[in-house]
Order: sequence, then structure tokens, then C-alpha cells
Amino acid sequence: MGDLLTGLPPSIGADCRVLVLGSMPGDASLHAARYYAHPRNRFWPLMASLCGFSTDLPYEARMRGLHEGGVGLWDVIGQCERRGSLDASIVRGTEVANPVADLLVAHRSIQAIALNGGKAAEAFRRHVEPQLPQTQRPVVFALPSTSPANASFQYERLRAAWDAIAPLLRVRG
Repeated sequence: MGDLLTGLPPSIGADCRVLVLGSMPGDASLHAARYYAHPRNRFWPLMASLCGFSTDLPYEARMRGLHEGGVGLWDVIGQCERRGSLDASIVRGTEVANPVADLLVAHRSIQAIALNGGKAAEAFRRHVEPQLPQTQRPVVFALPSTSPANASFQYERLRAAWDAIAPLLRVRG
């Protein structure tokens, strides 16, 4: 068995259009209490490029840049057992999903969900999709992971895939 982990709270701006859902934060993110804290995770360079802010900004300013761009963050899994940071190490059957459906009801501006990686997509299909309200079903994009574990997926291909959410974003100009 692994360690029992609890994820991070949602980070949603007032006019969130795209909710990015990861699977479960890695160890670096949990220890720092910050989303995508691993230095080799490509999430921040990717979102900085899409939303028009600098990757050199402090964490709080990058989060503001996401919110101003219409992006919110959370994870599909709110609690699980896992040893290490890899999604493959999540102990199946220990996953407790975050109440994503409730969040969508509270934030009706959300038009799309971007699933960051295969584990997020798989957990979303199992735990969240059956709970979604029939009246508010956002568009769902299953996107390649920004994780360093997906380093063989080159940045240019990653950016091209994530461009699917670009029409929903407010870009700084």
C-alpha cells in the first residue's frame, strides 16, 4: 500500500471558462501546496504561452494569469493512496473523487474541461462523468499530460494538442 494523500483545493477565478483537471498532484506539488510545482512539468510554460503571461512570474502571479485567461485548476482525485508521484502508483480502489459536478453547478461560466493526461481522463470517466448534470455538460478535452513522465511527447506536439482550448481563453495582449 501507499501513503494516504489529500489533494489541493480548487483554484477558480470569477469567470472561469476552462477547468483543467489533473489526476492527483505529485509529491512536489503536495509538499509545496502549489499546482504543477515539479520544475520539469511543462504545465506552466504551456499555459503561459496560451494565456500570454511570463513563466518567470511568482506562483501567485501565474495563478492570476491563469484566472485572467479564464482557466481554473483542480484534480479529478481528491484523495488516494500512492507511493511516489507517478499516476501508475495510485492504488486503484482508494481513489475518492473531488466533487467536480458540484463545482460546475457553482461555476456556470465553465464551458470546457481539459483533462491533463490519461489517468485524469480515465478517472474522470469513472468517477465524474456519471455525476455531471444533464443540463450543464461542458465540452471535455482529453489532452496529453504535461508531466515529466510524458517527456517523450515533445513540447511542440503538446502545445498543438492543448491549442484545442485556445478559443475559450482570454489572452493578454
